[in-house]
Amino acid sequence: MSTQRVLVVDDEPKIRMTVRGYLEADGFQVVEAADGPSGLQAVTRDRPDLVVLDVMLPGLDGFQVLRRIRETSRVPVILLTARAEEVDRLIGFTTGSDDYVTKPFSPRELALRVRAVLRRTEGGPEAAPADAALRFEGLTIDPDTRTALVNDTAAGDGDRAVELSALDFDLLLALARAPGRVFTRRGLLAQVWGEDFFGDERIVDVHIRTLRRALDDDASAPRFVGTVRSIGYRFVGRAV
Repeated sequence: MSTQRVLVVDDEPKIRMTVRGYLEADGFQVVEAADGPSGLQAVTRDRPDLVVLDVMLPGLDGFQVLRRIRETSRVPVILLTARAEEVDRLIGFTTGSDDYVTKPFSPRELALRVRAVLRRTEGGPEAAPADAALRFEGLTIDPDTRTALVNDTAAGDGDRAVELSALDFDLLLALARAPGRVFTRRGLLAQVWGEDFFGDERIVDVHIRTLRRALDDDASAPRFVGTVRSIGYRFVGRAV
């Protein structure tokens, strides 16, 4: 059996049972929690490799739980939400989730998302070797330490570390490794989310907005991530 452990936090026993069944069939160890406070306790006690976290929880809602997790841990988190409004997605990603699945969902899709997020955040035998830092006007990206620094010398500001989820960092890195190249949404999904991703391509737009917000990048006059209307996105930063 896999040594990877997944914590499922949801107040609906049937959902926990279904998700547990699919994840265990895929070889994962699974622990459960039925509310926000017990979910936080399980993160500390069981040290999961990934958390599947429902947004609508008793005690503390999923966003509150996620914020508290991010105070001490970078464990990957997939949100389960019954509310598909974009504001909920943006709040979740800004808080630090790595992916989301909207209810009602396919348990098989969720299991694939779990594998994709773990592969992306933990790497493995096929993980790429460490790269030299990428340097652009106002931005430095270090693939080795997985950090991004923004610098606005015109405003007299020093380097500012950018808080990014694992997925948003990978999205930024994919764009920055090919400055000027136009990526379609589907192309970014394949490269960043993985070939086995299936779902709404607009998830790319949500993450681009979150990435721009973190970089303080204006979509109407971008320094880093530009929009190619009706096609996708490209990195417009100038190398130094």
